[in-house]
Amino acid sequence: MAVVGVLALQGSYNEHISALRRIGVKGVEVRKPEQLQSLDSLIIPGGESTTMAKLANYHNLFPALREFVGAGKPVWGTCAGLIFLANKAIGQKSGGQELIGGLDCTVHRNFFGSQVRSFETELSVPMLAEKEGGSPTCRGVFIRAPAILAVGSDVEILADCPVPAGTPSITKTPGEGVEEEVYSKDRVIVAVRQGNILATAFHPELTSDSRWHRLFLDMDKESHAKAFSTLSLSTSSRDAEGRSNPRPLDLPIFE
Repeated sequence: MAVVGVLALQGSYNEHISALRRIGVKGVEVRKPEQLQSLDSLIIPGGESTTMAKLANYHNLFPALREFVGAGKPVWGTCAGLIFLANKAIGQKSGGQELIGGLDCTVHRNFFGSQVRSFETELSVPMLAEKEGGSPTCRGVFIRAPAILAVGSDVEILADCPVPAGTPSITKTPGEGVEEEVYSKDRVIVAVRQGNILATAFHPELTSDSRWHRLFLDMDKESHAKAFSTLSLSTSSRDAEGRSNPRPLDLPIFE
């Protein structure tokens, strides 16, 4: 059975482990770099992203986390985990915070406002329903949540939601020589996938809907199937090469 790790520095890691347990999967708490080596996949939970970054730095986790993502193993970030995985984050506290990166998107750390502006809403998730069955909607729990302002061409958008009335005005950080741009769309992206990375701005682990966790486990199965296929092709190629280039019988053979 696949080994699913949950980064357990701070935040809702217990809730993710409970959600995994409900579908028959054991989650492993991860706090040290060496623990990543035995994992098949990793969940980075919601929490306070600046605090999580400080703890990750303290435990020297960032290099190992980047290596894990770069190796193509499935990684899912919820809320603060989404911020960690983004290539670019804006709206950060003074001094910023370190990111893992790997997800080609720009995320606003606190798009929806302060804690009192947390909310729940129904999200349209046709891809989730297609792959995991059930309703074409899911409950989105947003707790002082981030949101995705822009994505790269390789990023699949899985869900968006209306920008609630009264949401603070968001200004995109401009590049050099570019004027500031205020985010003016009436909807904002809240769930994406890019290859081995899944990211949600909301908290599926706080609901009874297990489909997001099942989707993530399916990504792990896909990863294993791809690795097996690559290994099989490599072995077949070596076998074919061996058959087409037999050793000359007049040369000594050292085994």
